[in-house]
Amino acid sequence: MKIKYFITIIILSFLLFGNSFAFQKVGTTSFQFLKIMTDARSTGMGEAFTAVANSSNAVFWNPAALTKVENMDVSASYLDWLLDISHSSFSFAYHLQGIGTIGVQGLFTNVGNIEVTTVDALGFVDGKYNPGLTGETISPGALALGLSFARQLTDKLSFGVTSKFVQEDLSVKKISTIVFDGGLTFDTGFRSLELAAAIRHFGPEVQYFDKSYPLPQTFTIGISGFLISPENSFLFPSENHTLLFAYDMSQPRDYDQQHHVGIEYSFSNFIFLRAGYKFNFDEEGLALGFGIQKSGLRIDYSYSSFGEYFDSVHRFTLGFSMK
Repeated sequence: MKIKYFITIIILSFLLFGNSFAFQKVGTTSFQFLKIMTDARSTGMGEAFTAVANSSNAVFWNPAALTKVENMDVSASYLDWLLDISHSSFSFAYHLQGIGTIGVQGLFTNVGNIEVTTVDALGFVDGKYNPGLTGETISPGALALGLSFARQLTDKLSFGVTSKFVQEDLSVKKISTIVFDGGLTFDTGFRSLELAAAIRHFGPEVQYFDKSYPLPQTFTIGISGFLISPENSFLFPSENHTLLFAYDMSQPRDYDQQHHVGIEYSFSNFIFLRAGYKFNFDEEGLALGFGIQKSGLRIDYSYSSFGEYFDSVHRFTLGFSMK
C-alpha cells in the first residue's frame, strides 16, 4: 500500500511541476536547435513518441524509457534540414544490472560556411562591384552533449533524468549553459497501454549581449498501445503483424498546445511502416517512414512535409541493439 501511495505522489508531483513551468508563455526562446528531432523512427510517427521510445534514442525524448534497453543500444542519425543546415546525432545506452540504465547523447548542428559582408566593403573594386564581401567566412554551429540515468521504481513505473551541456556558436559570440530533462513511464497493466510524461530543456535563461531569453522548454504527456499484437492487443491478436498507436500532447513554452498522432505497422518484427501527423504547427504536418530490423541492426528513414514554401525533410538513422 505504501508503494502505491509513493507512486501516486511522484506522478502527481511530476505533472503539477511540469505544468507550472510549461505554461509560463513567452514569445521567443533560445537554442531553437534543441527542438529539432533527428531520429527517423520517431519523426516517421509524427513525433508521437514519448510513450513509445525503447532504444538509446530515448535520451532525446524521455530518459525514463531507457529502462527498456535490456543490455546495450547505440544509434546515429543524420538530417538535412532546411536552408542547407544539417543536424546529426548519436546516442548510447547501457543497462547496469541492479543499478539502472545510463545513456549518452550528442547533437550537432552545422550551418555551413557564410561569407562575411560589411557596409564598408560596398563599392567598386578594379571596375567590379563588390556587394560587401570581405573575403572572410564564418561557420556558426551548435552542439549538445548529455548524460542520462534511468531506473525502475517498480515493475511498472520508471523515472529518468538527463543533464546536458548546450552550446551555440554564433561566431560573434559563443554561448553555453546546462540544461535538464526529466521523464516518467508507466505501464498501466491494462492490455498494452502505456503512459508517459517528460519535461525537456529545463534550465536558466540564456544571455545574448544585453538581453536574455528562456530555453525552449516543453512539457509532453504521451500514451501508446498495440491495436494488433501477439498478446494484450486492443483489437485482435496476430502472430506476425503488429499495429502500434501513439498520441502525444505537447505544451511548448513559445507556442500554443500541439498534438502528435502516429502509427507503426510491423510484419514479423522485420519490416516497419510508419505514418503520423503533427497538429497546430506552422508548416509541418504529414510524416511517413519505414524501417527494417534484423539481428539487432536497425535502418530507418522518415519523410516530413513542410508545406508549400519549404522543401520536404528526410532523416536517416542507423542503430544496433544487443540483448
